[in-house]
Amino acid sequence: MPKVLILDRSKSMRNTLRERLEYEGFSTEAAEDDTAASELCRRVPFDVILSDSGDRVPDGGVPFIVLSSEATIDSAVEAVRSGARDFLTKPVDMNRLLKSIRRVVDGSDAEAGGAAANSGPAVQRRPRRARAVQVQEIIGTSKSIGLVRQLIEKVAPCDARVLITGENGTGKELVARWLHAKSPRAAAPFVEVNCAAIPSELIESELFGHERGAFTSAIKQRKGKFEQADGGTLFMDEIGDMSLAAQAKVLRALQENKVSRVGSDKDIDVDVRVIAATNKNLREEIDKGNFREDLYHRIGVVVVRVPALRERAEDIPLLVDHFVRTICAEYGLPPKPVEPRALRALQEKPWTGNIRELRNVIERLIILSDEKIAAADVECYC
Repeated sequence: MPKVLILDRSKSMRNTLRERLEYEGFSTEAAEDDTAASELCRRVPFDVILSDSGDRVPDGGVPFIVLSSEATIDSAVEAVRSGARDFLTKPVDMNRLLKSIRRVVDGSDAEAGGAAANSGPAVQRRPRRARAVQVQEIIGTSKSIGLVRQLIEKVAPCDARVLITGENGTGKELVARWLHAKSPRAAAPFVEVNCAAIPSELIESELFGHERGAFTSAIKQRKGKFEQADGGTLFMDEIGDMSLAAQAKVLRALQENKVSRVGSDKDIDVDVRVIAATNKNLREEIDKGNFREDLYHRIGVVVVRVPALRERAEDIPLLVDHFVRTICAEYGLPPKPVEPRALRALQEKPWTGNIRELRNVIERLIILSDEKIAAADVECYC
């Protein structure tokens, strides 16, 4: 599924574009400023960026389209010079925008240099680096994280379904991405769906798609996540939050390798490897009647438990060093030294938010500390 980053100062514009693009089957993220956009680009391999200015696009090799409030020739020429594949003015013509995005994603504008380049004078575009689609490394030398790496190496080459368990912020999505990256399906789509974020009345349409007219807002046919992931991997995050009705339909899809769109009686064959994740104890949820035991056995052929950060405190110095280097680079700063006492203080924290919390704390310390990060800073700002 193509991934689109929306970089725009206007919250209403971001929300409008996200809603329409997700309806059209795109995966989207949104950012208000350059810093947030750079952080997202570091974590997510976007296919295209929609930006309100060519100067604000992170220089990571991702093709971009400018959506400008200024309908002038100078603005268009400047956008193309900055490397834009197309230049559109607000209010945005969504049909034209969708065509432009699909041209960029399909690569059909690469040889010609983009629609904007063809519609105006020949200009010299700023060279941009080729995008390297990589999975962020798993950092740590502890025994528990070593076991996770071993399981990835053993399980990734086969098509066995995997259930990843662990607390929020431990890195379950990262494990799923590594399972996909090291599998024979690596060149095929990796499609994510957050089961907790989708209302129960929409989950069936989201997973299996729908036909035009299947319900009031179904103005066109849409493929579901299973079809979008055909040949690749479907990552079902927070599967423990899925309704029992949706669980029954997922179970059928896994048993028969077939799906049926909402509003259709036709079965569609799908070849999908499912990786699921949850922060819940599914055994307890089964006892409470909240989760189907037969689905649990379907998705949990192999269970990978990602340890909490407090269980691998010896990895914290390596994680701190990694975050200091990456965050300082984002802010254009030299890496800040971290005092040994500060590291020990960080290792003693409970870290209920795990690695996600640790990264936020390190960013806060980089911003608020002086020349180095001291134990007093940890005590004051953590």
